[in-house]
Amino acid sequence: MELIYLCFFAFLAGLIDAVVGGGGLIQLPALLVFLPQVPIPTVFGTGKLASIAGTTVSMARYARSVKLNWKSLLPAAVAAFVFSFLGARAVSHFPADALRPVVLVLLVAVAIYTFKKKDLGALHAPKLTHIKELVYAIIAGAAIGFYDGFFGPGTGSFLIFIFIGVFGFSFVAASASAKVVNVATNLSALGYFILKGFVLYQIAIPMAACNIAGSLVGTRLAIKYGSGFVRRLFLVVVTAIILKFAYDTFFKGSF
Repeated sequence: MELIYLCFFAFLAGLIDAVVGGGGLIQLPALLVFLPQVPIPTVFGTGKLASIAGTTVSMARYARSVKLNWKSLLPAAVAAFVFSFLGARAVSHFPADALRPVVLVLLVAVAIYTFKKKDLGALHAPKLTHIKELVYAIIAGAAIGFYDGFFGPGTGSFLIFIFIGVFGFSFVAASASAKVVNVATNLSALGYFILKGFVLYQIAIPMAACNIAGSLVGTRLAIKYGSGFVRRLFLVVVTAIILKFAYDTFFKGSF
């Protein structure tokens, strides 16, 4: 019965993540609730295998329908892969929870800016030269990769916002581009979990299939309904992440 529930949440996570990121906000808590006796690293590894399957399929689906600048995205993905691993190693030396207040402020700023700028991401109008786009993509990939390996929550949302605000992409193009970088950061972390034996394949594989199904539905919705739909869902997901961060930062453990 637990596997049925986990597969349902994996489908829902895949759908949300394909459109605006933030699927981990759904899938990880479900894993923690339904696998209470499983060690945390194994929970993370199991969830990572499920989520990377959906993200990879979503990326491939976007690539067939949205024009992506692979000359900039592939170097960004490589930087993200390397720095995600470095971020994961840094966790043992610095308290990751110290980042919570900073990330909370950044997320609130992202939400307010997106809400106020009604036309943000409405049109795909890249504003950087090829060289600048390449350099900025590598910097963004390295920074977000390190953050994802070190801490993680909100990675997809930050990526989408960067691709819109800095690069001038539409919401759909930004979401598609974010998937390329997300696959790299997830692959880096998954490699570590597999090497350490922190994956329950009997749970991860069925969840991966459901995550893929959800990502296909989510990608189709994003492409069909366009940037306006993605923008609204983006604001909903960012608001949910903000509420969770606020609770974890100020209230969790107070009762």
